[in-house]
Amino acid sequence: MAANDLMQSFLDNYGLQLAVTASILVVYLLVVRFTKPKIVEGADQGRFKDSAATNAINLVRLFYSIFAVLILAVVWGLDFRSVIIFTTTTVTLLGVALFASWSILSNITAYFVLLLHPSYRRGTFIRVIDVDNYAEGYISDLSPFNTKLVTENREVILYPNNLLLGRPAMINPRDRLDGIGKLKPSIQPDPDPA
Repeated sequence: MAANDLMQSFLDNYGLQLAVTASILVVYLLVVRFTKPKIVEGADQGRFKDSAATNAINLVRLFYSIFAVLILAVVWGLDFRSVIIFTTTTVTLLGVALFASWSILSNITAYFVLLLHPSYRRGTFIRVIDVDNYAEGYISDLSPFNTKLVTENREVILYPNNLLLGRPAMINPRDRLDGIGKLKPSIQPDPDPA
C-alpha cells in the first residue's frame, strides 16, 4: 500500500507537469514528423544529395529540442527569472546570428531557403554578381554553410550560402563567362558628344 500512496502523492503533486511534459513531447514528435517530409520533398525537387535533407532535418530537430527543453525547464520549476533571462538572451543572440548577413550562422538560415527554393536545383547553371565581379557554375551540392559550384572548366567554387542569397544571381544565363572574374563594363555611347 505504501507504493500506491507514494504514487498517488507523486501524481497529486506533479500531475500537471507530467501532462504538460507529455503534451510537449507529442507536439515535438508531430512537428518533427510533419517537417521531415517537407524538407525531403524540397531536397528531392532540388535534386540535392540525401545528405542535404539529412543535415536540414538534424538542424530542425536540434532547434526544436532546445526550444522543448527550455519549455520543460519552466514547467518543472526551474527559476522562472533565470530561464527567461537565459531564453531571451539566447533567442536574441541566435536571431542576430541566424539572420545578420555578417554572421557565419546566417549561412544555416540561407541553407534552408536555398534547399526549398525551386530555382536553386542541383545541375542549374547560375552566375552570382557582386558589384563588378562574378562567380558562375553549376550547382553541385548544398551544405549548411556553403554551396558548391562547378565551373565549365571543372573548377570547384565554394560560395557561402548567405552571400548567394544576398547577391543578384542569374539562373541559366545565355552566355557563359569564365568561372570567376570581373565583369567587363558595357560601352555606352555618350548622349552629348559636345
